[in-house]
Amino acid sequence: MDFTTGGRLEVRITPDDVHKRVSVRLLTGDRSGSDKFTDVVGVLTSWTGGVLHITRRTGESVRIEESSLVAGKVVPAAPARRRGPAANARELDRVAARAWPPTEREPLGEWEL
Repeated sequence: MDFTTGGRLEVRITPDDVHKRVSVRLLTGDRSGSDKFTDVVGVLTSWTGGVLHITRRTGESVRIEESSLVAGKVVPAAPARRRGPAANARELDRVAARAWPPTEREPLGEWEL
């Protein structure tokens, strides 16, 4: 059964990759009997007896049969997410003014015209 159109699907993870962040593609069946792909990204927490357990960022643990794997690889750690804006509106105005300076400027209290 060929699922690709020029690309190669490879399982490039092993039980040695436990505790690493991985991305896997697996084949699942639905009620209609047709097969579908689904992806799981998270930390490979265990791989024993032909069963992988991957913990997603949300904390959900996903159980995957090794026989359903179509592709898999180790991926870099997730990028850090910011919690809220890095600067307030006034700071952003100042940065924008330095990046694209006006032809004329005049201070008015805390404002710059």
